Amino acid sequence: MTEKWIVGVDLGGTTTKIAFINLNGEILHKWEIPTDNSNEGQNITSNIANAINQKLADINVQKSKLIGIGMGAPGPIDYETGVVLNVVNLGWKDNFPLQESLHSLTALPVVIENDANCAALGEMWNGAGKGASDLVCVTLGTGVGGGVIANGDIVRGINGAAGEIGHITSIPFGGAPCNCGKTGCLETIASATGIVRLAEIELSKAKAKGQLAILLSENGKVTAKDVFDSARNGDELAKNIVDEVAFHLGFVLANIANTLNPETIVLGGGVSRAGDVLLDAVKVNFSMFAFSSVRDSTTLSLATLGNDAGAIGAAWLIKNKLEL
Repeated sequence: MTEKWIVGVDLGGTTTKIAFINLNGEILHKWEIPTDNSNEGQNITSNIANAINQKLADINVQKSKLIGIGMGAPGPIDYETGVVLNVVNLGWKDNFPLQESLHSLTALPVVIENDANCAALGEMWNGAGKGASDLVCVTLGTGVGGGVIANGDIVRGINGAAGEIGHITSIPFGGAPCNCGKTGCLETIASATGIVRLAEIELSKAKAKGQLAILLSENGKVTAKDVFDSARNGDELAKNIVDEVAFHLGFVLANIANTLNPETIVLGGGVSRAGDVLLDAVKVNFSMFAFSSVRDSTTLSLATLGNDAGAIGAAWLIKNKLEL
């Protein structure tokens, strides 16, 4: 039997990542196209369909090799119909029929899933959580996203809002306002934006000194990477910020683990590239707050798939749907 391929698509507000992936979850070809938000996003699906056809022509492969398209999309989704309910930054009006639109243009089976859930599925299938059927994936980027997998299936909840880990309240009183309208969300602390906010508060205090203060003086701003690099180099102010981030992240993850007892918790997203300087500190706090049997059975690790996780997880949707 000729090897079949799945198309994995990770739809973002500015860039769409596309990959041809085999049934072992390995990327064979991958590329990106701009996400065209003009004209109420009406060109998005046609651009994806055209990009797939063009790539097939470029590598001289017949379309019959493709068995389906899995796509991760931002925002809430009606999973029965593949309708995206509301995504402002893609230009679509409410209730955009994404699955139907892409299927009509490609004549291939299409499955739609939330993008954070796809990242979790990717890490489960062929990343840091490979072999685990109970897994939590936390993406630490501009915000904090999450995906929860139990017995090999995504946990969506009654309204598709399960896994909103970034909006777990880690500071019940007096926390910073979050874009969701609440205050004290984990996202206000453990995201790249939250880390910079904490750094700016500390650096605004009198007599702030050290490597991070020097970077602020030289560049007029600091980044989350600056905080972790400075902490790694022994900057006390930066180390204190990392300790605060790790405390809240470890606290929240321990309580998630106490509820779900996953085999693995995977930290991904840009902030996770801080590596062991973050992970080791989170582990200390996780151990402090996790129930003993949970602490002993749940491992914390860094994501390994990087920006490929979403496309790989999206491809898994087709593999799972077709039971291949």
